[in-house]
Amino acid sequence: MAYSETRIVIGGLAHVPILIFIANFIKGKFGIKTEETKDTVVKEEPVKIIELKNTEAKEGKAKTLKELSNKLDNIEQKADEVYEKVKKKKKDKKQKKKKG
Repeated sequence: MAYSETRIVIGGLAHVPILIFIANFIKGKFGIKTEETKDTVVKEEPVKIIELKNTEAKEGKAKTLKELSNKLDNIEQKADEVYEKVKKKKKDKKQKKKKG
């Protein structure tokens, strides 16, 4: 039995919401896994500053170590800020879903 072109187009359009649902379902499954890995990465213990006890150590080495520790502190602060932003966005999405 032959079908008209209109009937074929309507049948194809009827399947679009099903395909969208499947794509969002898969996207949601993978999105949750990436967020969990972000949480574990951010929650790692910070690197501790190493203090020099040798009096023979050169001032240049001590200065370099202090600069590196300061940079690490800045990176840690930025990571905390990013973690808070992600956490806030996650919370906002949940609230929007509840309202919508």
